[in-house]
Order: sequence, then C-alpha cells, then structure tokens
Amino acid sequence: MIKGLNKLNKSLEEYGITLTARQLDQFAKYYRLLVDWNKKINLTSITEIAEVIDKHFIDSLSLIKVIDVNTQKIIDVGTGAGFPGIPIKIIFPETSIILLDSLKKRIDFLDCVIKELELFNICTIHGRAEDVARDIQYRETFDICVSRAVADLSILSEYCLPFLKKGGVFISYKSILIADEIEHAKRTIDILGGVIEKEIEIELPLTKYKRCLLLIRKKEMTDSRYPRKAGIPLKRPLK
Repeated sequence: MIKGLNKLNKSLEEYGITLTARQLDQFAKYYRLLVDWNKKINLTSITEIAEVIDKHFIDSLSLIKVIDVNTQKIIDVGTGAGFPGIPIKIIFPETSIILLDSLKKRIDFLDCVIKELELFNICTIHGRAEDVARDIQYRETFDICVSRAVADLSILSEYCLPFLKKGGVFISYKSILIADEIEHAKRTIDILGGVIEKEIEIELPLTKYKRCLLLIRKKEMTDSRYPRKAGIPLKRPLK
C-alpha cells in the first residue's frame, strides 16, 4: 500500500463512502500510473500523494454533494488525466462513463489506466467536444456531463450541454470566486437549452480547499447550430 493513501479513506468517510479493498487498490494503482506517466507526458503538476488525494481524488468525488451519479450514463469532457471520470467510476462501478479528451497521449494514458484497474463499461474518445457532440451516437444521449476543465463557463456550456438528453445535468467544477462568470454565462446557457439550477460551495473534507459546483439542467433540446465548429467557441464565446 502506498504510504499516505489511508487519508483517502478518512476523507471519503465525510462523503459517507467506505472503500473496499479492491477500490483502495485501484486508487493506489491509479496514483502509481499517474506519477509514472507524468514523467513522460504532462498530466498534472500535482504528484505528492496527499495533494493528489485532496485536489484530484476527493475533489473529483465532490459532485456527490450535488447529485446521485450511481447507474447514470456520464461523459467527462476535457478529462485530462481522468478527473473526475476515473474516481467516479472506481466508487460507482455501475455508472457508464465516456472520457473525452483532445490529446492522444492523454487518451493512451487513460486506456492504460482502464486496463490496469480492470474497469468495465468505461471507454475513451480522442476528439474535440465540438466535433463529437455533433455525432448522433453521442449527441443528447447522456444523463450527466461533468467537466473540471479550466475554461470560461460560457465556453464549457457550449462544449457540454449538447451531449445531454433533455432533463440531463451538466456539473461544472469551479472555484468559488465566479459570480461574474456565472452572470455572463446565463444567456449562453439559455441559448443552449439549459438553466442554472444550483450553485453549491463546499469545503473538501479534512482540507481548507473550497470548491463551487454548478448544476446546470438541460430544459430544452440544443439548437442544431451548436456547438459551432471546432475552435469557434473558444475564439468567440456566445453572449
């Protein structure tokens, strides 16, 4: 067992979660793979075990304060090193998860993680959200879309809302100082068929780190014009 990983158990108890031996082993393998691969490709600037637990593992699972994810069909947009998708899958194995990222090297890492952790009903897609969201296989088919990607909420909403079925939920992981960002994104979210339903500020267990989770509900189908072509949402956010 990796020294320091016992903190994960203590932190998750605050979420009402007790890890099985298999789940603890999966997190240990995930951490080792993250550190090993990070020497070859840039996955994260955070590699010390305590920080990985707090800022990646526990933070990824903070969404359970907002919504029940068990048995849901989820897409993780801009997943990077697999956050929040992989921790969600470890804790809730009955979920169906797709990990989407535009960088092939990160996808290769995630494929390795999925194989080594023996995870099932989870897969990766190498592509841009703007392109994948126009594929009928994925458009408006998910119950939940999650993203910890660092981008303006207006941009993220155009990437993410088209993936959701009507009634589905987009969970955006944000810092707590985003009042202006939320206000500026409201019209964009409305154009895309969504509405901000909840804004919850939480403090991560056994830390002083704070997080804002935005729950955006898909109330109407997204107009076929969106998302716009790759690169346009970033260059010209909807207003």
